[in-house]
Amino acid sequence: MSAPPLRIEPLAGDALRARLGDLARLRIEVFRDFPYLYEGSLDYEARYLDTYVRSLGSVIVAAMEGSTIVGAATGVPLVHEPEYVSSPLQNAGLDVSRIFYFGESVLRKDYRGRGVGISFFSSREAHARALGIYTHAVFCGVERPTDHPRRPPDYVPLDAFWEKRGYCRLGSVKAFFSWRDVGDEAETAKPMQFWIKEITA
Repeated sequence: MSAPPLRIEPLAGDALRARLGDLARLRIEVFRDFPYLYEGSLDYEARYLDTYVRSLGSVIVAAMEGSTIVGAATGVPLVHEPEYVSSPLQNAGLDVSRIFYFGESVLRKDYRGRGVGISFFSSREAHARALGIYTHAVFCGVERPTDHPRRPPDYVPLDAFWEKRGYCRLGSVKAFFSWRDVGDEAETAKPMQFWIKEITA
């Protein structure tokens, strides 16, 4: 018997504020795995997620099993992101005021392979189109060396999945994000490759 479908729904306003702790713990749990290896903290997560509470035009799409959040995807107008995120795109000649930025998609392992990732992309793209001013959606993914000592033998990058959604690598345009890897004592900068898709068609 197939698993029942998950409920995909946007979170905003009071509903979002009430679930910020759940979202923070979910991000820490999922991003702890390769390739992010993120040693997260609830304090940082609270500050990060507050951007989506305060920013006009932002969206968080949740995957729900009953009342439990098992996955989430975020999006925000690029102009609300820090300069280290927007400046590589601006330096590449893109109009950052017309770009909608997808922050991340996180989903617990047991719920993967059920079409949730596709729903996360389509829901955020629909949200960005409805705002009426955005021509492109972008996101970035961490780049780890193929010989990274913590790379699982069965690890498969998501490039093919993203390409099927219509996204393509944005040349050599990259940002650098810093966080502490699991087991490390200090933060280090990681290269983040941008991917882009035109969403006006």
